[in-house]
Amino acid sequence: MTKTMKMRVEHDLIGEKQIPINAYYGVQTARAQENFHITGVTLAGFSTFISALAKVKKAAALANFELELLEEHKKNAICTACDEIIAGELHGEFVVDMIQGGAGTSTNMNANEVIANRALEILGHEKGEYQFLHPNNDVNLSQSTNDAYPTALRVTLYEKIYELKDSMKILSNSFMKKSLEFQSIIKMGRTQLQDAVPMTLGQEFHTYVTMINEDIERLSEAQQLVREMNLGATAIGTGINSHPQYTVLVEKKLQEVTGRPFVTAKDLVEATQDTGAYVQISGVLKRVATKVSKICNDLRLLSSGPRTGFNEINLPAMQPGSSIMPGKVNPVIPEVVNQVAFQVIGADVTITMASEGGQLQLNVFEPVIAYNLFNSINMMKNAFETLALKCVDGITANENRCLELVLNSIGLVTALNPYIGYENSTIVAKEALQSGRSVYELVLEKELLSKDELDEIIKPENMIQPRLKK
Repeated sequence: MTKTMKMRVEHDLIGEKQIPINAYYGVQTARAQENFHITGVTLAGFSTFISALAKVKKAAALANFELELLEEHKKNAICTACDEIIAGELHGEFVVDMIQGGAGTSTNMNANEVIANRALEILGHEKGEYQFLHPNNDVNLSQSTNDAYPTALRVTLYEKIYELKDSMKILSNSFMKKSLEFQSIIKMGRTQLQDAVPMTLGQEFHTYVTMINEDIERLSEAQQLVREMNLGATAIGTGINSHPQYTVLVEKKLQEVTGRPFVTAKDLVEATQDTGAYVQISGVLKRVATKVSKICNDLRLLSSGPRTGFNEINLPAMQPGSSIMPGKVNPVIPEVVNQVAFQVIGADVTITMASEGGQLQLNVFEPVIAYNLFNSINMMKNAFETLALKCVDGITANENRCLELVLNSIGLVTALNPYIGYENSTIVAKEALQSGRSVYELVLEKELLSKDELDEIIKPENMIQPRLKK
């Protein structure tokens, strides 16, 4: 038989409500917890966001104290509570669903109540004794959800983009190692899935390095957009209910608390309603996901078979591939990365529509924007590290198979075109296609080139870069 849970009573404009006595959250959080059973994913699932909320609240407390709006003992208690949350404590008290109505008010109040109740404990009071330190009057002083929530969102994104770039560097480094390992392995390049001209497997893999590194730069550019925040805007950007010097001071305090170069927007009314930075970041995430998914498509093709496909490379075998076909091994790591890409691309549509759906002085749909941006970054980070460590690092090349395909390919005739002419090349290509014989064999048979000349031309180093005809 379970014991009856002890409760405390709190009230808001709706009325009184019982709250578990040990809970650090309060009445407004409890109502939101009841109202929003949407994703099943609470704020606690995104620890960086919770820490960012605490950093915003700490910066505000420091600014309010310096402006003599907040007493020192309250400032100290609030800052201590915020420091504990930043360090990872009390995250389980952030119980509101990530997707919620109210433009993030429930998230903001969850933070205000947890910080207030922990601060009350630090001051020697009981949770809920808000006459000594209040969630709204003290923790939320000089703020509104409409500037605190988006600022925390931007602080989070700034940090999460660093994490994503780190995972991309891991993936890029893995491909770089393979490009060096495979630099002398000649193979057939393909366009439209048809034989094209020779290249090296190393060149193919180095392409992936370049693609990923380019997108690290694009992420760095997008990251700069979220440095601009609207803390001090309060409700709609006019700064109502804040001190004339608060905006300038809180910018400095947020820089100190975060160690990051956040700056106040020049037009706070615009900054409070404009979500363009999120659309830009989402677009870059979609770009990254699309390109890495294309790379995974290549890996699956190049490793296809093994007997009836390209079979130019081997992906590491991670698990049995079938419940019915013995010996089958599937490219499960590229497949899961493909699926992450599909999810990110879909999230971009959601973020775009949420941004477009904003009205007048506020976009109320930032919670779904935040949820999708955080999810996309987390999934991509995990997927890229998985791809690097569980797939790319273990790839091996089938060198003989690569060379065999080159020598038997019709595409080889392109490399011979400058030496035997277009007409002869066409004749050789057509006969090779009809007879199934190799280009190499036919060129020698027709005495278009000597064996020494032909062998010199088709040396790997002579077919993979520009070369003067000798």
